[in-house]
Amino acid sequence: MNKKFQKRLNELGNLSGYQKPTKVDDVLKLDSNENLAIKKEFQTELIREAQKRSDIRTYPLGGVENLISSLAKYLKVPKNMISVGNGSDQILDLILANFCTKLTKILTSDPTFGFFEERCKLYSIKQVTIPFSKNMDLRIEDFIKKAKSVDMIYLDSPNNPTGFQFSNKDLEKLIKSFSGPIIIDEAYGEFSNSSVLSLVKKYPNVILVKTLSKAFGLAGLRIGYMIADKKFTEVFSNVIQYPYPLNTLAIECGILAIEKSKQIISIFEIIKKQRARIIKNLKKYDAFDVFDSNANFVLFDAKGADTRVYNALIEQGISIRKLGKLASHKGCLRVTIGTPDMNSKFLLAIRDLIE
Repeated sequence: MNKKFQKRLNELGNLSGYQKPTKVDDVLKLDSNENLAIKKEFQTELIREAQKRSDIRTYPLGGVENLISSLAKYLKVPKNMISVGNGSDQILDLILANFCTKLTKILTSDPTFGFFEERCKLYSIKQVTIPFSKNMDLRIEDFIKKAKSVDMIYLDSPNNPTGFQFSNKDLEKLIKSFSGPIIIDEAYGEFSNSSVLSLVKKYPNVILVKTLSKAFGLAGLRIGYMIADKKFTEVFSNVIQYPYPLNTLAIECGILAIEKSKQIISIFEIIKKQRARIIKNLKKYDAFDVFDSNANFVLFDAKGADTRVYNALIEQGISIRKLGKLASHKGCLRVTIGTPDMNSKFLLAIRDLIE
């Protein structure tokens, strides 16, 4: 093994990489922001129907194009503004790998989507960050000011892990002030009350990244997509993206999920109501600082008792995400919004722990 290869291997070995949640068996899983409010039986039937449409002996020629057509109809945008990927994280990865260098500076928040942070480190891309306030919010004026010294902006809005979302009015101010590419990651957009989709049609430098993982409950199938200027999506789809970025079953399941979107959309409102319920109940306890959210999760600070709360919930058969220090808060935890029954179990366990 030559020295250059060994040196690079050692450099990569010093990176931590994206930290997935710890797998805990036989627990109520409220740690990964998956949409468990969609019944497993619904998705099982989806797969059965997809199998009938599929022949996995052949490459999925034309499959991606069919999925894009379905997305275009659902989103009411032209087909040539849409590209797809193996999860939205793969789309982000390819953008970083092909449009950035070691001289590129990207403006983002702190914290932001962990995968994006780690990918920037992998490619030695400098991140210029603006920290969240004590209330876990951000000011668009800070981004407009800092944007003068960077080449690209990335905002996950709603943000993971805080749930904070910029208003379209604020985002349009930022877009107007910046000529470079602005990536808006709306992985959790369906759980909020707004989207920058209309701004993508208006401003060619906006790249909107979305996914079927969260809202549509297809996290295991890895179906991401983006909406952007047609020139960008043409280059991305025809030159940068893999020839077959999605497998046949994933493509057919994605098309079927979009066809059944009216049944799925009704679940978004349930999750929003349950989110409000969890926030209201957690705010009853002085032991927690609880933050408003526009996603399918709630972030709260256990004020240094995060390990105790996390472990106590595990003993009760409930797994949430332990995040530790975020902004000026030292003991942050994040709970995914599940079904009403799941949320009741979580709240009862918290009550038993605190009272």
